[in-house]
Amino acid sequence: MAWRGRILGVGWGRLAARAGCRGAAAGLALLLSCPVPGLGADTPQWRPALHFSPAAHWMNDPNGPILLDGVYHLFYQYNPGGMVWGPMSWGHATSPDLLHWHEQAIALRAKPGEDMFSGTVILDRDNRSGLGNVQHPALLAFYTSVFTDHPDHPDGTQAQSLAYSLDNGATWQAYAHNPILTLQPDSRQFRDPSLTWYAAGQCWIMATVVGDAQVIKLYRSTDLLHWSFLSDFQPSGYRKPGMAWEMPLLVPLPLDGNPQDMRWVMLVSVNPWSIAGGSGVQYFIGRFDGVHFTPDALPPVGADPSAYGWLDHGADHYATARIANTGTGPPTLIGWMNNWDYAQDVPTAPWRGQMTLPAELALKTLDGHPTLVQAPAQPYRDWLARQGMRTYPDRMVGRDRPWRAPFRGDVLDIRLTLRRGDGTRAGLVVRQTPDGKTGTVISYDFTTADLIVDRGHSGDVGFSPKFSPVHIAHLAAPGGVVSLHVVIDRCSVEVFANDGVLRMTDLVFPPADGTNVSLFSTAGSTRFSALRVTVLNR
Repeated sequence: MAWRGRILGVGWGRLAARAGCRGAAAGLALLLSCPVPGLGADTPQWRPALHFSPAAHWMNDPNGPILLDGVYHLFYQYNPGGMVWGPMSWGHATSPDLLHWHEQAIALRAKPGEDMFSGTVILDRDNRSGLGNVQHPALLAFYTSVFTDHPDHPDGTQAQSLAYSLDNGATWQAYAHNPILTLQPDSRQFRDPSLTWYAAGQCWIMATVVGDAQVIKLYRSTDLLHWSFLSDFQPSGYRKPGMAWEMPLLVPLPLDGNPQDMRWVMLVSVNPWSIAGGSGVQYFIGRFDGVHFTPDALPPVGADPSAYGWLDHGADHYATARIANTGTGPPTLIGWMNNWDYAQDVPTAPWRGQMTLPAELALKTLDGHPTLVQAPAQPYRDWLARQGMRTYPDRMVGRDRPWRAPFRGDVLDIRLTLRRGDGTRAGLVVRQTPDGKTGTVISYDFTTADLIVDRGHSGDVGFSPKFSPVHIAHLAAPGGVVSLHVVIDRCSVEVFANDGVLRMTDLVFPPADGTNVSLFSTAGSTRFSALRVTVLNR
């Protein structure tokens, strides 16, 4: 099989129209030979190096990422016959390190009368379902069936179904008694099951949504086949007509690393009305007693979105999923790097859609409050350490003394610290053209305590009027110091600020010669220190 997502050459509404060429399960070459309707030439300059993208056609939500015998399996929403959202199947790719990916045969293929919407995969290690055995546990894929022409359900009904694999995901068989969970009456908005093991109750917890009602429904099971309703989670506060909730995820986390002080985080993807416009991922921190998830004190009804928790303050992070079966390590999430405002218009070909950089979660007390923090996942950090980092001396940069860095590239890992001087705003411009007219600006405003990503002059920005140019998030700078970890790929910028207290993810589509980096400070000087750079392109 061909592969994508390589590094350094190492290896929504339903849409009625379908692109003319359908990919066969056996042939990635066939996929690549299909014409790309409505697009011109291929865009290899934007093919991500650090992030998974399919060889061809449309991809959105990650579904059921899982680690098995040292191999990461990524399933994802996939339209093998077109460049826009359409009949949904589950694509499948594998990787030894979350960086180098091999595409596999389609795992769950849409068929007449049933589309396969998002869900999750677990390893039934104890054979609770009876679909495998203890020596050879079954992989169980829980997904949303969307029915048409079904004798028992009206067209458009969404219900939860199950498929299982006895060969590590190579082939799948539908459970004979699908669907395993429906609403009464049937719903067209009941979807996106995710599973969490609840050790205190020795049971599995399933979180689902009724998307248009903006409610998360929790269920429990001991055999993974029969599910009992527990409770609804529907907080008052930031809710709007027309908003859909999707992809719920319930994650336990020890506060400050203390296993005796476990908290729970409920994540949910919202569309539209996210913090950066369009779609995004919101979260709530609280407690779970085996029946109810109870969030900590919430902002008052009608509060601004900024009063709530957001996994990412950029525009392009949605539908995040947890990688299963990773043992006692920190939870690791991966999301879809895109935004429903313009996802079907992004100018890449012959593919459309990519994943975010996987990141680990932790819960830390900051300013007296539990705070969700993120860091690039350990496999990325391990790989990065082997690539050869270069360290640069501290440097004062003033408004009349911008610094064009001696390094350049379309794939970079940059870490630095900004120390306030008499400057008001400071930062860096990445993917900058030699004439300085094009680039993505990442900056911190010391007067307003805001982190800003400005992609208004980042390259191709005209493919959609909803491609928002500037994203701003409040970020404290204790002692006048801000640390930035910036991961730059061929069509994306991801920022982890102050050791992951704040994350911003944005797509950008720069010209091929936009490989320069420069540092700047306005209205005075700023000290740039601890500048460490790894050039990842060749």
